[in-house]
Amino acid sequence: MGTGGRGGLRPGKGSPDGMTAGKGRLEEVSATPAAAAAAASASCQYRCIECNQEAKELYRDYNHGVLKITICKSCQKPVDKYIEYDPVIILINAILCKAQAYRHILFNTKINMHGKLCIFCLLCEAYLRWWQLQDSSQNTDPDDFIRYAKEWDFYRMFAIASLEQAAFFIGIFTFLWIEQSITTRKKPNFVLLLKALLLSSYGKLLLIPAVIWEHEYTPLCLRLIKVFVLTSNFQAIRVTLNISRKLSFLAVVCGLLTESTMVYFFRTMEWDIGSDCDTYKSQDF
Repeated sequence: MGTGGRGGLRPGKGSPDGMTAGKGRLEEVSATPAAAAAAASASCQYRCIECNQEAKELYRDYNHGVLKITICKSCQKPVDKYIEYDPVIILINAILCKAQAYRHILFNTKINMHGKLCIFCLLCEAYLRWWQLQDSSQNTDPDDFIRYAKEWDFYRMFAIASLEQAAFFIGIFTFLWIEQSITTRKKPNFVLLLKALLLSSYGKLLLIPAVIWEHEYTPLCLRLIKVFVLTSNFQAIRVTLNISRKLSFLAVVCGLLTESTMVYFFRTMEWDIGSDCDTYKSQDF
């Protein structure tokens, strides 16, 4: 992804839509000693994308448009080279699950779209399940009550998808909490981890194109999308908590087991299979 994708260092640029790159602190010659002391004691807001060390700034503005990227004191590399990259390059690196791109997005940008992205991903998953449900029923009755029942099928699929995703996250959090209690490590930032998991589930947006352009390989595409989402979740956990690949993998596996338990419960209760339309059709109104 080298220098060919660079778009020049610009304040607030070089991040995907919906993101604002973290800005460096203004370097002023006339700064007073008190102001300098306050700036030195300020909390570190950013992270080096190479070594994950905390940093107080991403670049310095020397006025007159002269900007200089901050060098990490630990690894002697730029704290965040992505602030001068085009959004498309950052997105491609995120799709490739590069840890540096994930650190840039999670630590060095301000994102306020976690909830919206989560709802949209759940709608995509609910639509996929509803589409599979209607495709299997093959009920073409034009009765209004039947159409109303089909609409409620979609809401039911949305609720089930939401509960299954919640179970997946609970499984991950439970494993990490137990592991932290055993090893007496620093308590994980579960709020930041939740945001990272929500963002890393963006691969579910690919479900809609897979359904629209249906072909004989659609089941394979859906499985590949699932693998991609889990891989993104794995990388988000590893980058956010700065833990080993083994622990990240075990956390994802624990989440999958919890989600599978929820799926088995729904199938046992017959809440996620079949359609209510046939039941309504058989009744005499």
